[in-house]
This record gives sequence, structure tokens and C-alpha cells, in this order.
Amino acid sequence: MKKVMLLHGVNHNMFGKRDPKQYGTITLDGINKKVDDLAKELDIEVTNFQTNNEGEFVDKIHEAYLEGYDGVMLNAGAWTHYSHAIGDALRMLECPVIELHMSNVHAREEFRKESKTAPACIGQMCGFGEKGYVLAMEALEDYITKNK
Repeated sequence: MKKVMLLHGVNHNMFGKRDPKQYGTITLDGINKKVDDLAKELDIEVTNFQTNNEGEFVDKIHEAYLEGYDGVMLNAGAWTHYSHAIGDALRMLECPVIELHMSNVHAREEFRKESKTAPACIGQMCGFGEKGYVLAMEALEDYITKNK
């Protein structure tokens, strides 16, 4: 069975309450359920993790490396745009990584157009709301299968 880690960053525990125009009304638990349901169909074990602490986020990336995860999906939230620490941790990984955003970060404020994490990723999924997580899981599974 393939192992994938799904990392949710700062403020994502507030999905469903925070700025529904940008992030919709789905909760973090709702997103995780959609991903978990698809993962079962694809025979993938998913570890879901959310934190508002950047160091804990980096620790989970280290865990993905040390435990030999097959892939990582992450929505680092605002850390995407300024965290060199998260970008550096991602570059250690030997597995494919997909960066996720609910909103289209390229159509928002100027600072959101720069990603410190994207250079370590095989691709970026943004602007598709909650559906982006499902699309990213499908893309990651396909990439892992084709590149084993």
C-alpha cells in the first residue's frame, strides 16, 4: 500500500468559517474525508496533519522523509509565500510533492504569487477549492504509479 502525507498549514483549522468567498464552506474534516475516501479507492494510506506551528509542519516533512512516504501533498497556507524553512525541508524529500491552494493564488494579492515551496514540487493545484485536493490525490497517485 502506498503512503501519502497530506499537510495542512496555518489557519486551515478554520476552514468552513474563514473567508468563504476564497475558501468555501467545507471544513478541514470535510476535506480530509474526501481525500480519505478517494485514498481507499486508490489503495493509499493517508496521514492527515494540520498545525499552526511552522516547526511542527517541518517536523512532519522530516517524518515523511525518514519513514519513506511515497508522496506528499501540502497546503502550507501563508507559509507558502515566505517560509524558506519549509521549502528547504521539502527539498530533502525523495518522493513527489504537490502544492495545493483552495483559491487561485495567482489572481490574489501580489505576495501570494511567489511560492517558496513550489520549486520542490512536481506541480501545483490552485483555484479549484475543495476539489483541488481530490484532483491532487489523483495526480499524485498517477505520478507515483508511472515513476516507480
